[in-house]
Amino acid sequence: MLARFDPWREMDTMRREIERLFDESLFRREFPFLDKGVAAMPLDIYEEGNNILVKASIPGLKPEDIKIEVRGDVLRIHGEARKEEEKKERNYHLREHRYTRFERSAVLPSEVLTDKAEAVFENGMLMLTLPKSDVAQAKAIPIKTVAKV
Repeated sequence: MLARFDPWREMDTMRREIERLFDESLFRREFPFLDKGVAAMPLDIYEEGNNILVKASIPGLKPEDIKIEVRGDVLRIHGEARKEEEKKERNYHLREHRYTRFERSAVLPSEVLTDKAEAVFENGMLMLTLPKSDVAQAKAIPIKTVAKV
């Protein structure tokens, strides 16, 4: 199957690369306080066979606090760590636990089959298995020879 020429494909590729650049930016890592109110969430995204695997560290949360969406080739993981009810009789000497919203988006290397995706959350680690779409998988095209007359 031949792909039709799409002049916007190059723009889309450039958009993905710019998003990746900002996601991996040293500036963002050095100054995490610039994203006030949104907690950082480290991600690993890699391919294994016909699957894209995503590993996200989200400690201290329950599965019901996490939402996962895939739109096209963009993965979005978001939610909110709910603050426990504050009790007036507590006199805190140190309080470092953060109760905030979190969000992370990443461009996947290809589109995926969301209806066959699996998510497992254990010990603060979210593991997603996202089967690649058939459209994204390369297929060999046999070449026919034409007999000369």
